[in-house]
Amino acid sequence: MAELVDLYKAGDVVNGKRVAWVPQPRQAEFMRRFEDEVLFGGAAGGGKSDALVAEALRQIDKPWYKGLILRKTYPQLTELIDKAYRLYPQIDPKAKYNESKHAWTFRSGAKIIFGSMASTKDKYKYQGIAYDFIGFDELTHFTFEEYEYLLSRNRPNGPGMLCYMRATANPGGIGHGWVKERFVSVAPPMTTTWHEIEVENPDGTKEKHRRSRIFVPSLVQDNPALMRNDPSYVARLAAMSEAERKALLYGDWDSYQGQVFSEWRDRPDHYIDRIGTHVISPFRIPDHWRIYRSFDWGYSKPFSVGWWAMDTEGVAYRFKGWYGCRQGRPDTGLEMAPSDVFAEIARHEREDPMLRGKRITGVADPAIWNKQTGESIAAVAERFRVFFEKGDNERIAGWAQLHERLKFNKDGRPRMYVFSTCRDFIRTVPALTYDEHRAEDVNSTMEDHIADETRYFCMANPVPAMPVQVPDTWYQNPMYKYLDIKKGDLYNA
Repeated sequence: MAELVDLYKAGDVVNGKRVAWVPQPRQAEFMRRFEDEVLFGGAAGGGKSDALVAEALRQIDKPWYKGLILRKTYPQLTELIDKAYRLYPQIDPKAKYNESKHAWTFRSGAKIIFGSMASTKDKYKYQGIAYDFIGFDELTHFTFEEYEYLLSRNRPNGPGMLCYMRATANPGGIGHGWVKERFVSVAPPMTTTWHEIEVENPDGTKEKHRRSRIFVPSLVQDNPALMRNDPSYVARLAAMSEAERKALLYGDWDSYQGQVFSEWRDRPDHYIDRIGTHVISPFRIPDHWRIYRSFDWGYSKPFSVGWWAMDTEGVAYRFKGWYGCRQGRPDTGLEMAPSDVFAEIARHEREDPMLRGKRITGVADPAIWNKQTGESIAAVAERFRVFFEKGDNERIAGWAQLHERLKFNKDGRPRMYVFSTCRDFIRTVPALTYDEHRAEDVNSTMEDHIADETRYFCMANPVPAMPVQVPDTWYQNPMYKYLDIKKGDLYNA
């Protein structure tokens, strides 16, 4: 494919056939990948959608081939369908598009379907259907549950078929957190990761299988065709807000529009000096610091326990956490009984050297005192000598307190730190976005369980607003500019 990129361009005639489309170098890199799952993108304008529409054509010579390209809503598919209209008839002049079924049928009988999944229940539209190829455009608009279900639809329709998943994405959106964890954070770009899966057969025997993934980054500079056709596109991206600019121009997965806690910084080069970062290296908590435990209950969804230390200046340190989430399945609970959860919390507090023998103040979601289903969850906790006070569940005020703690002072120090070992906090809290229908609130359909128990902790330990740093404008004062009078001389006169 690299040779094609170098030798040919669309419109050339090769062996009597007209070249319909030639991938650009980064698109070619994406299309030559062998992995089971590939994420392509990061920044805007990198040619992602074109590559996805073209990739779906790979097996159209097989009569039983069926490909699926998805966007979150059908109106969002319009651009992709337009791209297909421009390309597919050039590849196969006999290809026909059925507008009611949103499907292309090729001369071999192969099909490429354009689908949507506006809500999670829409996944059942694809139940019982096998797709050799599945492509998600803007994967961060989908939940992990939706993606995982479509994985089960990725199976061969006939002999000799390749079965694989491809996706494009920009940072941001409801799926930002799980997409980043699955593809971006797990390894450096262009690094294949292998994941072992154990399958238990009906007869009790077990088999081990391996699946592969990779992230192929793309920037607008990787799309020379766009740069030639619209040289000012880069300038338009550069003129956007800081968060949008970082996400769409540079493909920064730590900054994007709609991010609730945009103050968040994770800077490994400052883990030791603790300046300009919220994530720091672990250290031994001094014995005289106060210890807190925050808790958010969950069964089918994850529960979360956080242990905090407070220094003598009121700065909070999250030094330990336990997140009840199934490994490899974001926002899916362990389905543990309350008694098992609190027995394990009690064990942690007996055995951990930084918790053993300490007086621990607990705060939790007031809902755990609900007795409608019999014994309350709080009462179960008390049987294991795990005690809580009722947390203040005022959401907006709670988020405001968390914002205040995350702000940096003039010396670059916040009032909340998180140990680098608290990986689930680092994964989920910075990824949260705003609710589209309630200003200033977090989108509660996201993986917000750790953020919720953090909010209870913050409300139990409120801090005043960070003093506003007023810039010194004396150097623009005419008395200094023209008379060279120093501010100290004036005020000391």
